[in-house]
Amino acid sequence: MHKVATSRVDWSALREDFPILQERVNGHPLIYFDSAATSQKPRAVLDVVRNYYEHENANVHRGLHALSARATEHYEKSRQRVADFIGAASADEIVFTRGTTESINLVAQAWGGKFLRAGDVILLTEMEHHSNLVPWQLLAGRIGARLRFVPVRDDGTLELEKLSSLLTAEVKIFAFTHVSNSLGTINPVAELCQKARSVGAMTLVDAAQSIGHMPLNVQELGCDFLAFSGHKMCAPTGVGVLYGGLDVLDSVPPWHGGGEMITSVTLEKSTFKKPPHRFEAGTPNIAGAIGLAAAIDYLEGIGRAEIFKHDVDLASYALQGMADVTGLHVLGPSRDRGGVISFVMGAAHPHDLTTFADQYGLALRGGHHCNQPLMRRFGVPGTSRASFYLYSTREEIDRMVDILDKAVRFFK
Repeated sequence: MHKVATSRVDWSALREDFPILQERVNGHPLIYFDSAATSQKPRAVLDVVRNYYEHENANVHRGLHALSARATEHYEKSRQRVADFIGAASADEIVFTRGTTESINLVAQAWGGKFLRAGDVILLTEMEHHSNLVPWQLLAGRIGARLRFVPVRDDGTLELEKLSSLLTAEVKIFAFTHVSNSLGTINPVAELCQKARSVGAMTLVDAAQSIGHMPLNVQELGCDFLAFSGHKMCAPTGVGVLYGGLDVLDSVPPWHGGGEMITSVTLEKSTFKKPPHRFEAGTPNIAGAIGLAAAIDYLEGIGRAEIFKHDVDLASYALQGMADVTGLHVLGPSRDRGGVISFVMGAAHPHDLTTFADQYGLALRGGHHCNQPLMRRFGVPGTSRASFYLYSTREEIDRMVDILDKAVRFFK
């Protein structure tokens, strides 16, 4: 296999930051290749969350006592940390949510519910995760809007030459993924946002698979909305972000009602706070937001450009090794891709192969990966998926290839 890429990061030493990587599964060292579903958490994040619950646990924004003041300070500092991380102009452009799914639902239901009408077009792509498909289906069904889709080529890239006929003045929003969670395809986000602006369409970028893996700046991308989850970037589960330009967010009505998002309430009506608090009804995931800021600190200490190079190197190395496995076919681009590889093996169903791999401590994911229309596009019921992150190694990939060779003989 090809030469090891040079890096200033000691990736093997970095693995010591992740306690769970010391686990053994079925008597074998854990090989965790399911980071596209959720990443593992470094000790730096675990310690910050534990410290919050042990020393600062209180509700935010509502209390005058010391613990509430501490919790509020750290919660709002976390909002600023996220804004800096993605290049937002203001912390007020950062809405904390439960994750990518809730962020996209917020845009579809609150923004879409106000601004879209019957006959308007919502443009998506055929590679979208269900989280960036089902919310738009629900909205379209309710108001009579129409859905259009940018097709996917056999090589896993978008048929961008068809944009001129799809991205017309009827399109009010173009929502698309940055990096495909099944194909590893990296889409040209800035170019797509520019083309949408040229016809007056809004844009939403699903950055769930890119936010912790590569440099990202919302002002350089030129998107109106951007959504991501903390748990895919070393942060706790149950916290995520919706970015929206301040003018855009200010035009959007509340989605959820309750405490925290109001300025005044009478029995007949209520008035609401300005963004972002207008969209954060109820007690938020305070520990999750603080943990997200700690994860950002951790990732920035390594450098997202370095992480991206590491991902690309691992994907290239894995593709080379997997090419020698009998009967194995990889979906998606052969180059210029992220650290996600979906594949099918003629001898075994993805679920059977994933179960077999688990007997050797290899954690893959098998199924449709919340991409059922994309699986139909490629004529498969599902795939097995290996997804890498900053704690993954070439040695683990060698072991995966050996396990896949064993599977070929086992299922023959």
